[in-house]
Amino acid sequence: IVPATGLVNHFYFYCVDDEFGPFFLKFCSYFPYNAKLCINGNHWAQRQAAKAGIGFTPLDNGFAAVEDPAALQAICDSLGPEHIEALLGKWLAILPHPFSAADHAAGYRYELSILQAEFSLTQMLDKPVAGRMFFEQVIRDNLDIGRPDQVALIFNRRLMRRGPRRTPGLFRTRVITEGITPSLHVDYKHTRIKQYHKEGKALRTETTINDTTDFSIGKRLTNLPALREIGFSANRRLLHVQRLSHDPITGAAALHTLTGALTTATGARIPPLRLAQRRTHALLQALLTFGCQINGFTNRDLRALTTELRGLPPGALTTGQITYDLRRLKSRGLITRIPHSNRYTVTDHGLHTAHFLTCVHDRLLPTGLAHLADHTGAPSLQAASRAYNTALENLSRTTLLAA
Repeated sequence: IVPATGLVNHFYFYCVDDEFGPFFLKFCSYFPYNAKLCINGNHWAQRQAAKAGIGFTPLDNGFAAVEDPAALQAICDSLGPEHIEALLGKWLAILPHPFSAADHAAGYRYELSILQAEFSLTQMLDKPVAGRMFFEQVIRDNLDIGRPDQVALIFNRRLMRRGPRRTPGLFRTRVITEGITPSLHVDYKHTRIKQYHKEGKALRTETTINDTTDFSIGKRLTNLPALREIGFSANRRLLHVQRLSHDPITGAAALHTLTGALTTATGARIPPLRLAQRRTHALLQALLTFGCQINGFTNRDLRALTTELRGLPPGALTTGQITYDLRRLKSRGLITRIPHSNRYTVTDHGLHTAHFLTCVHDRLLPTGLAHLADHTGAPSLQAASRAYNTALENLSRTTLLAA
């Protein structure tokens, strides 16, 4: 017998099992008649949960919500080699395959080994709208996650970087975008971790083991519990070593609170603070002036100051207009009313917010927009913008996508 390459026929059977749901079996028509069984553990868990009367909302290869998380976790943990062996034995008795009854009696039979195993962790986001923003920040802050020292922590393995026993593999972090969905990829030998924003609802972390010997474990199905521990531990360790420079969801919520319309507990609508309006900018500047006044300020004080800041003639603003502005500021926690008086004080939150937004409005935006609009010089921001546009045009031409 010598090794050779040849094209042979394979026969696929796509089936639906009462316990496992959809799966497929592939048989090779040439000696030694290899076969492949592909199952989805999430489908098995969903069917077991339904039989146990546990209510849940399904997610593609996961659960979006469940009535009894502890009971569902117990179901997921119970899936073992014996269930998969029983599935194969059941369907080998039903489907035609290369081994006859005589072959089976002579001791020829299929023995399951693990070609690939995927272990996933799905974390549902309480604010799915901001989920993409959150995951993009995760990517930006963790581009070094594929470095050897980080990979060693994630997989709890000692990596040899030099010598004859050097650990094989490319230690890198890859960001791959499919459509509009980015994903973060980390490799260790033949094992890969993928993390992405799933269906706009959840953070999904998947460890796929393509060679069990990466972890000094045999390929037989009886080693599935040991692989499960490695896969799920890798998911948890990845989340442990990841970090965020800031919480983008909190920032987005704070920005929406400032700039969006609010609704009170009684159903009253509070108009938004539009940061680009001169009226709003004058209010924020006024808060910085009043911030050090122990006795606070009144409607009249705010009216006089904002009139001056906006360059309006005296008497241009009415008491009603300032009452409207006071209501907008107070509802957002920027100011608070002194009990039993008509005076207001600036809160710490209001002082910090007003200072930050005033600096952005007065320094960052005018400077950046001036650089972009100035065609006489070559400031760095404008040069970077032109370089980006040139590179994009070149890419369009080379890929025959130019308009």
